[in-house]
Amino acid sequence: MAVAAVPSDETLNGQAQAVAECLLARGQTMVAAESCTGGWIAKVLTDIPGSSNWFECGVVAYSYEAKESLLGVQPQTLERTGAVSHETVVEMVSGALARYGASVAVAVTGVAGPSGGTPDKPVGTVWIGWKRRGGYARAELFHFDGDREAVRRQTVGAALDGVRRILTS
Repeated sequence: MAVAAVPSDETLNGQAQAVAECLLARGQTMVAAESCTGGWIAKVLTDIPGSSNWFECGVVAYSYEAKESLLGVQPQTLERTGAVSHETVVEMVSGALARYGASVAVAVTGVAGPSGGTPDKPVGTVWIGWKRRGGYARAELFHFDGDREAVRRQTVGAALDGVRRILTS
């Protein structure tokens, strides 16, 4: 799925506030497992005063080793499908939820650029996964346009939108 508009800081802050309100209203907490966004999801969420009431932690895992040790991604998954894949993001989001005790988790992995793209996974390819405690992981493939910052901004926006959707469904 492609997203046309690159969200502004104001838009991302509004999305984070909507997530915060949903979590607070439900007495739930969340964790973010991030690769290509480098902690941006955690940053926008923890910019909100009182975020310690509903935000457990953020994990930035770029390397295969970090994905394995911090999130429980299986080495065989990374060898077979690579870091940017449906299988990897599902293991990331499931591992984050299992290891860090939150009610809901989001995970992102992708190719933000400007290099690193391949014919199969060009720059802008991003997998985002979401999972609620006791539920099944859901993952979605995105193809974002633009430079590194644009890809990362769109990823943060789509990740937050997905968290809000699963909290309100």
